Amino acid sequence: MTSSKRLAWVDLAKGMSIILVVMMYAAYNTGTHTGSVGFLHYVIAFATPFRMPEFFLISGLFLSTVIARPWQRYADRRFVHYMYFYVLWAFIMIALKVGIFARDPIAMVADLARAIVQPYGVLWFVYMLGLFAIAAKLLWQFRTPHWLVIAVATGLQIASINVSSYIVTQFTAYFVFFYIGYAFAAQIFRVAGWVAENRGKGIAALVAWLFVNGLLVFLPSFELMPGETRMGFAAFPPLHFLLGVAGAVALCAFSVVLMDRPYTGWLRWIGAHSLVIYLAFTIPMSVFREIAMNTGLITQTGPLSLAVFVVALTTPIILYFAIGLTGFGRFLFDRPGWARISPE
Repeated sequence: MTSSKRLAWVDLAKGMSIILVVMMYAAYNTGTHTGSVGFLHYVIAFATPFRMPEFFLISGLFLSTVIARPWQRYADRRFVHYMYFYVLWAFIMIALKVGIFARDPIAMVADLARAIVQPYGVLWFVYMLGLFAIAAKLLWQFRTPHWLVIAVATGLQIASINVSSYIVTQFTAYFVFFYIGYAFAAQIFRVAGWVAENRGKGIAALVAWLFVNGLLVFLPSFELMPGETRMGFAAFPPLHFLLGVAGAVALCAFSVVLMDRPYTGWLRWIGAHSLVIYLAFTIPMSVFREIAMNTGLITQTGPLSLAVFVVALTTPIILYFAIGLTGFGRFLFDRPGWARISPE
């Protein structure tokens, strides 16, 4: 498979991942405030085993091409890059939510200090990407075998560790998927190449995966709540891990099926700019939901969740293009030179 096609399906997979993430937050956030569930909750329930694993697996796919770089250059792109956006957007969100809306400057300062060691809100993903990159580099530096890392990381993931430190909780939950993307990148690309050359068989395999994943999520004791999903068999930790890997690879395969379609350019663009959307979607999501609920514009959870999702997804894109046209605010999505420790 050519390099351009590899990038095409990777961006498509990232596009589907960010859409599922935004949809999840929109549905659960809306459901929590309305006290009921809507139709988007069922989509999110189906995607629960693989939604975040896919994001991390894709993030690790090209790590092998940069892992051997000198520490300064590697850390600049893989750690400082994410930490810059984390610090910037954590400050923006805390300043807006606590400093301006709640008018509590003392609490704002406390939250800013806490955000250093306890990832803030949805930005935990950006924070953890930086930590995962450093962990992978250290493991590579000490020549730790892939099999050993994956065995230990899998054990930690299956253990479902949940402690007061959000860093520890999320590291143990998702590092294994990031590392699998790194360690098995060649195999994942081979699967993508096979699907590209055997499209019919690939689609048949995807249909089988859809059936199995849905069966294990929705049976036997599935429970859908406004702010979370309680899965059936898929909640069993070892099975949950396997479904996470299988779902992540399946989403990659589905992206290969889509990559030659002329109507998927918008999805590929979203994938290529997934960080833009991830950084900025929560503010318009919350603002629009409050306006819609307070004015009675939309009252039913299903339609309201969909409207919140659309606003949350499109507003960062509009902001991105507005910045491109005016040149004002580039620092929101483009890391400036002063925030680099190595030449670009």
